[in-house]
Amino acid sequence: MIFDLSKTNSIANVFIAQLRDENIQKDAMRFRKNLERLGEFFAFEISKTLSYEETKTQTPLGIAESKQLVQQPVLATILRAGLPMHKGLLNIFDMADSAFITAFRKTHKSGDFEIQMEYISSPDLTDRTVIIADPMLATGLSMVICCKELLNRFSIKELHIVTAIASAEGIRHVRANLPHAKLWVGAIDEEMTTKAYIVPGLGDAGDLAYGPKL
Repeated sequence: MIFDLSKTNSIANVFIAQLRDENIQKDAMRFRKNLERLGEFFAFEISKTLSYEETKTQTPLGIAESKQLVQQPVLATILRAGLPMHKGLLNIFDMADSAFITAFRKTHKSGDFEIQMEYISSPDLTDRTVIIADPMLATGLSMVICCKELLNRFSIKELHIVTAIASAEGIRHVRANLPHAKLWVGAIDEEMTTKAYIVPGLGDAGDLAYGPKL
């Protein structure tokens, strides 16, 4: 399943347009906030697919019929760029556990690169719904490597992948390697540069959110 926000009119499309705008990007706080807002928007949409149970809530004047999640999801993110979207997801799923993954592109002198994953800090994901966020899905290599590592370690019940901007190639790679994952995408761009940056994309989300890295 692919849920593409750009296919329907909503305020989320305004957030995406602002994320892309090179003038608005100069305000790092606003850039982070728009990623956070998108995370909240995706959390609301994903919440519609989860399981609920009937319960009763005591009010000052009586008993109200209510619904509660049967189980909280686990929110995972790939550091560092994924942190603002993770915060947005956590604003909505405010009782969820979290998992953190570090992965990066190791670039060779030839210009080629490989994805290296260094670290995972995670609760037990066995029989849990996992929502993993990364704002850019370019080649899809890092997302597939990280998700496969989680799937190798745990028997995950359901996997949701959340990203602000994806390339068409990245979507194909994820679907081919993670066929059971559900993808939640802000927009899909058709092109990538030779260095695997999405076009038109929005640039380097981590640098725009937290400053340039070495």
